[in-house]
Amino acid sequence: MSLLEITGMSHSFGDRTLYKQVDFELFKGEHLGVVGQNGTGKSTLLGILTGEIIPDEGTVRWQSNIRIGYLDQHAVIDRNRTIGEYLKTAFASLFELETKMNALYEESASTGREEPLLKAAHYQEELDRQQFYEVDSTIQKVVNGLGLNAIGTGRPIQELSGGQRAKVILAKLLLEKPDVLLLDEPTNFLDKEHVSWLADYLTSLTNAFVVISHDAAFLDKITTGICDIEGKSIKKYPGRYSHFLRQKEHLREDHIRQYNAQQKTIQRTEAYIRKNMAGVNSRIARGRKKQLDKIERIEAPAFVAKPFIRFRELPLGSQTALSVNELEAGYAEPLLPKLTFTVRNGEKIVITGFNGIGKSTLLKTLMRKIPALSGGFRFGEHVKTGYYEQDLIWEDDALTPIQFIADGYPQLSNKEIRRHLAQCGVNEARATQTIRTLSGGEQSKVKLCGLLLTPCNVLIMDEPTNHLDAEAKDALRDALIHFGGTLILVSHEQKFYEGWVDRVLEIGSRKG
Repeated sequence: MSLLEITGMSHSFGDRTLYKQVDFELFKGEHLGVVGQNGTGKSTLLGILTGEIIPDEGTVRWQSNIRIGYLDQHAVIDRNRTIGEYLKTAFASLFELETKMNALYEESASTGREEPLLKAAHYQEELDRQQFYEVDSTIQKVVNGLGLNAIGTGRPIQELSGGQRAKVILAKLLLEKPDVLLLDEPTNFLDKEHVSWLADYLTSLTNAFVVISHDAAFLDKITTGICDIEGKSIKKYPGRYSHFLRQKEHLREDHIRQYNAQQKTIQRTEAYIRKNMAGVNSRIARGRKKQLDKIERIEAPAFVAKPFIRFRELPLGSQTALSVNELEAGYAEPLLPKLTFTVRNGEKIVITGFNGIGKSTLLKTLMRKIPALSGGFRFGEHVKTGYYEQDLIWEDDALTPIQFIADGYPQLSNKEIRRHLAQCGVNEARATQTIRTLSGGEQSKVKLCGLLLTPCNVLIMDEPTNHLDAEAKDALRDALIHFGGTLILVSHEQKFYEGWVDRVLEIGSRKG
């Protein structure tokens, strides 16, 4: 019996149809990855599974008494709690049981009655069965696995960065061990070693889960099946992500062959009908027209064209692109030890370090969005920077992508703006919607389009792959490889940058 059954589901967002008459099932123990290009409705699907979104048509039926755990990175939590206190709430029912048990023991000791003692013993057995006395070690395993030990479980939640807070929410969700886990991009705020730990953890689960991710290596490790959203349909493929890619490529090729063959047949038949409707063969022509009217038409391939990305390069300046000397970056206090390093012109470097260490803060300091606390840095002569910030924050998200680009580049015609957006994977329909209605990946592509229109010789990019689909990610990687200028990149996704960057600069905590 399936844990979840969806029948005849259709849903639209604005004038965009996401799914049309979709049937879908999730089975016990199934480890399902959800993939699809940006804007196809992956996060909307999870919203429907949680009940936050009601589909326009169809039924969504969960098996009774199923406990669902959903990774909501924007969940409202008590900011005054420490990390440790918040994580212990995953075992709130067991702590309540312990309180009841202790009260019963006290009652028995004071009254001498046996009944409270027997009930307390029953509670004791239940606590033992659920490994209550191993709670601290269980929490510590997850804390270590997700890198929260580097922050410290005594840290108040209100002091955490957005990425650190997301990790804490994920940790609590894993500790709760629901019957079904629903995770939307859980690796976005994890470093590579913590992504590896999470992959091992999820692989070992006997419970079912549904995970949205653009990280191919992560998906390939954790999945037993893939749910692909494309062309208003949801299709399940058995096996790992790499198996799915091969299956889908074969199906696409077969679809194109069948479509082209049918189109040739239709064109020949239509030509015969036009030629013979009024002649001696008119009876045959009318018969063929009836047959043609009844034929089930194969839909034209709706595969989205791959983005084409190229940066506008300026000539390189002096030999040194950036010199950093004893630089301390942070807000009220430094997040990092004093940094001293040099980046040569044309060099491509990746900055790594555990989540929350201050990589984004360092880039914001270099872009003079926040002041340095001490020390200094200097860009070389004739350096012109292009900056990609990972946060999807807009001054006015009521603008359309066309309006946003037009405001920044008024010299461009409407036709030129549409062409540039299309090259980044923002199609005609999305280009005229308000930015707030776009998916995270589509918003990232709009930001990327603005960056591509900015001539530069030094690119500073903070987690540019976080929301991008596989096609856009491949196009961005190719563009960065061909970029002749200097690149300073922060990325947690090793597979994206390995093999073509010149140097990896790993930064550590102040505590060493």
